[in-house]
Amino acid sequence: MNRPVYRIESAHRIVATLPQAPVHNGEVLADRGLAVSLAAKCRTDPPGGVVRVIHVPSGEVVFSKTSEWGRL
Repeated sequence: MNRPVYRIESAHRIVATLPQAPVHNGEVLADRGLAVSLAAKCRTDPPGGVVRVIHVPSGEVVFSKTSEWGRL
């Protein structure tokens, strides 16, 4: 089994918008595509926070977006 190496994080509380995929700040996943897909569907509370996916071993930000409360 692959070790988790991608972390979803934000300075604000993360609010998942997919009903069957709760995402929490600091969530660690093994698959880059899954981590980016989940992060892309997240919002922050309060709105306007940044949601990032970090490659843990290197510290590289592989995905970043500013959260909005509008429609996804």
